[in-house]
Amino acid sequence: MAERIKTVWGYRHLILGIIWLLYLINYFDRISVLTFLPYIQKDLQLTAVQIGWLGSIFFFGYSIAQFLAGYLADRIGPKNTMNIAIWVFTLITFITGFVRNYTQFIILRLGLAIGEGQHFAPAIRMIANWFPREEKGRASGFFSTTWAVAPAIVPILVTQLAAAFFGGAWRPVFFILAFPGLIGVVLLWKFTNDSPRAMYEKGKVKKEEYDMITASVNVEASEHGKTYSSKIFLTDVQFWLYVLGLFIMLMIYWGMTTWISTFLVKQHGLNLKTMGFYASLPYVVAFFSMYLGGMMADKWFGGKPKVVTIIAFLGCIPALNLIGHVAKGNTSMLLLFLALGGFFVNLAWGMMYAFPSWRYPKELVGRAVGVSNGIGQFGAFLSPMIAGYLVITLPDNSYDFSNVFLFWSLLAVVGAIGIGFLKEKSIL
Repeated sequence: MAERIKTVWGYRHLILGIIWLLYLINYFDRISVLTFLPYIQKDLQLTAVQIGWLGSIFFFGYSIAQFLAGYLADRIGPKNTMNIAIWVFTLITFITGFVRNYTQFIILRLGLAIGEGQHFAPAIRMIANWFPREEKGRASGFFSTTWAVAPAIVPILVTQLAAAFFGGAWRPVFFILAFPGLIGVVLLWKFTNDSPRAMYEKGKVKKEEYDMITASVNVEASEHGKTYSSKIFLTDVQFWLYVLGLFIMLMIYWGMTTWISTFLVKQHGLNLKTMGFYASLPYVVAFFSMYLGGMMADKWFGGKPKVVTIIAFLGCIPALNLIGHVAKGNTSMLLLFLALGGFFVNLAWGMMYAFPSWRYPKELVGRAVGVSNGIGQFGAFLSPMIAGYLVITLPDNSYDFSNVFLFWSLLAVVGAIGIGFLKEKSIL
């Protein structure tokens, strides 16, 4: 079987490529907002605490949306659920360019969260449908690179676009960013399907590939009349250990992603163009570390992929703390520690989001991901807000982020301990 998996290339990879691209589009608006935060702050005359709330409130709505997304992914299918998500976040991306005050921005961030929150669980369910167990780590690892690629390219793209065509203005950029969503809708409906069987019957999937996919335990259970209760994962202690690790990973990732542009502008004095490149660096590195982490989980630590997550947390402890203490003007050290931080913060995403597919039957994956990511995203809600209170405002109106990065380092300690007790073996 292992040899066949290496040689069979097929339609499932096209499916993976499309949902990867769709989720990249999903990230355009949220990363653009975070990139422009120091300039939005100046335009709307916001405080550091208000910026923290703007970063956090998105994840409050996003967390709530995960529970519905998981249910919809299992009930109406991932394709229909993703279609809803794309239409909603595309419309709100366009409207963001008209925002005029803090209250309007809060409302739009919540609306965007509800739309984008319907996207993640169905994407993971689609991977569960289309990939055999032996490839789930790599498939999830590749899919995870969307939240490396987007923060890597979007800050450069939108800052250069604003500087070159709009005189540094941020509002027109959001009008342009609405168009990729329309392209995404076309790709979704033309090329994807929830079921390998349906595409096999249409002649899109070869028998060799279909047999390989269905050889995984329970992969076609629902098509043979089997059903499973959510109690399987809700009463599983390992599920809650996993949720704890995911909660902390999301706190660290979205805390750093929310504040990175403001950190570079307010603590290190970078201008619009330079900031875009520096803010991208951790995620350029993350693209490689995410896929490496998924490959490590599949190939090197087949029996204990949690080792990847423990390595990631342990690496975060010194790397994040050092970022916050780089002296202003020491660009070489700043670049080095930003790269190290990006590597370790993102190393374990493939393993973590493959966990539900490893441990539970695919008919439960949407609900398991919806619950775990819903709770986990509350970590993303808390982190930017807490950071807003930890930021030190200096007399010259610059900021000191040393306490913020220390906070994220301490979170990594807790994460490493919790994941140490995790078991990934299938529950059935």
